[in-house]
Amino acid sequence: MLNLDFSILNWGLIQGFILKGLWFSILLTAVATAGGIFFGTLLALMRLSGQKWLDAPAALYVNVMRSVPLVMVILWFFLLVPLLIGRPIGAEYSAVVTFIAFEAAYFSEIMRAGIQSIPRGQVFAGQAVGMTYGQNMRLVILPQAFRNMLPVLLTQTIILFQDTSLVYAIGAYDLLKGFETAGKNFGRPIETYLMATVTYFVISYSLSSVVKSINRKFAIIR
Repeated sequence: MLNLDFSILNWGLIQGFILKGLWFSILLTAVATAGGIFFGTLLALMRLSGQKWLDAPAALYVNVMRSVPLVMVILWFFLLVPLLIGRPIGAEYSAVVTFIAFEAAYFSEIMRAGIQSIPRGQVFAGQAVGMTYGQNMRLVILPQAFRNMLPVLLTQTIILFQDTSLVYAIGAYDLLKGFETAGKNFGRPIETYLMATVTYFVISYSLSSVVKSINRKFAIIR
């Protein structure tokens, strides 16, 4: 009979093993979201530029990244880059770079849809008052696109947070690694993995509730 003991869950375990991993998972999520949105927006603009020399490489990058499992990108970057540059880069740094590069492809499609959702009349209005393409995008189109896509961007961020558990594959000390280390130290791996599951669920469900609330408010405003 399976004998579970959750008495190991105390402040000492949380402070000694969990908080460090939780902090890295949150930091990785925040940095990858910011970097992914920034580079994803650039990729979206390249794809919408109408210039084949910009559209083709951007489309190739996005399609390739969206066709490869994230864990494979993490592993190959972590294993191959040190061979190319001749020195290790560290699991945490590798995870940050990989996530930004990978998430940029997904945020690119979100931003492209957001930009295309803006009525053409908004573009023509900006042109009519003498705005350049860059000014029109920066001052008129992108602010509206970000606002329209905010719930989707936040949903992708929640998925990103869940995906941070994949850095476990290269030994980075994330939230899942913290629980796994605690399980080994206390000899209770089943309990700590169950705790990890509950923790991911609570965080993700709470954030999803916030996104639903924001989505309702935006729907009312529209």
